[in-house]
Amino acid sequence: MFKDNMLQLRKLHNLTQEDVAEKVGVTRQAVAKWESGETVPDLDKCRILAELFGVSLDDLANYEQENNLGLNL
Repeated sequence: MFKDNMLQLRKLHNLTQEDVAEKVGVTRQAVAKWESGETVPDLDKCRILAELFGVSLDDLANYEQENNLGLNL
């Protein structure tokens, strides 16, 4: 769920992995690992990501499209 949401939100905001990495303060490789599901960011980084994408932490971590929570991912 997180990895899929992260990828979709990044693309929705027309950001590259490099863009996200710069805004969050990590490497592009870290963002790639998050999107592949290899690792997950710590809570502080998740908070920054949620703010960057304009979603709640819960939606960033748990949103599933079939739930229709109002996000157009």
